[in-house]
Amino acid sequence: MSIALQAPSYIRSISPYIPGKPITELARQMGIPVEKIVKLASNENPLGMSPKARQAVEAALAGVERYPDQFELIAALAERHGVAAGQITLGNGSNDVLDLAARVFLAPGRSAVFSRHAFAVYPLATMSAGAECIAAPAKNYGHDPAAMLAAIRPDTHLVWIANPNNPTGNFLSQAEVRAFIKKIPPHIAVVLDEAYTEYLAPADRADTVAWIRDFPNLLVIRTFSKIYGLAGLRVGYGVATAEATDLLNRVRQPFNVNNLALAGAIAALDDHAFLAASYESNRRGMEQIIAGLKRFGLSHIPSHGNFVTFEVADAATVNGKLLKQGVIVRPIGGYGLPNHLRVTIGLEAENRIFLDALEKSL
Repeated sequence: MSIALQAPSYIRSISPYIPGKPITELARQMGIPVEKIVKLASNENPLGMSPKARQAVEAALAGVERYPDQFELIAALAERHGVAAGQITLGNGSNDVLDLAARVFLAPGRSAVFSRHAFAVYPLATMSAGAECIAAPAKNYGHDPAAMLAAIRPDTHLVWIANPNNPTGNFLSQAEVRAFIKKIPPHIAVVLDEAYTEYLAPADRADTVAWIRDFPNLLVIRTFSKIYGLAGLRVGYGVATAEATDLLNRVRQPFNVNNLALAGAIAALDDHAFLAASYESNRRGMEQIIAGLKRFGLSHIPSHGNFVTFEVADAATVNGKLLKQGVIVRPIGGYGLPNHLRVTIGLEAENRIFLDALEKSL
């Protein structure tokens, strides 16, 4: 008998997360030089990492023989958000914190609610804890608070909310989100995943961390992988009550964020010029991509992140043609959107290469 059969059935039923195709993999498959490939599949910052973060990471190399000390980054985040240090949980990317939340609040016999077309890690984390997934119907490809509230059952212990949502880019106004959380029973944990919040227009932003004072069941999760450009270093964090944070840290792996990631994140936090440049680059690139899609007669889902999801007939074939031209975008059939592709906003030249390749592929 295979040892794999000894694993719980809920683990064996999980479909693994499929990341965006790496540049090196496409180079091997197609024989295309790495420098000729444009990857717009994983919502990475095309400007790279903050110069200040790069300097800090290089300096931190001298101490990699030592185990990490999370104190400084936790203190910086606590000061930034006006909370106690005991309310911060660091993660090996925000995905790590999502998984911690599932391990703390879910178990066999419990359920979690999320929206259809929401981030793939929500069902993965839910199933890995042995809980049942409840996918509420979407509204215009985004969250429908009324449908999600109606989906809550007596055994529901966690509600996942992504705002803006990945992979569709939809955004609920902060007033809508707050009203939604207010209606969720207080014994149910609410995870507000804000991986793309820094890409929001200033008028759409809100201090959601401050809501924890009114909603003790709220956990706000952020990442350094997107606008901060530290995706490869893997660092994210969650903010919650001290009581919830204590539980998250009980199941967190020791030293789950490495020295280089800690140094880079501390420096990136205060590189306001880089954040402003990244925001502006994304705004201009979004306009460029949308204008191209409209020129081709393709509809798209209005996005508030650093990507655009657009509809195209026979998306799998079009994606294959793009790959042959050295352009990597994200097929999202696994999200229930088989006729859509998601493209990350790149640099002006990268966006132009994508649009040229897309026109040839249609």
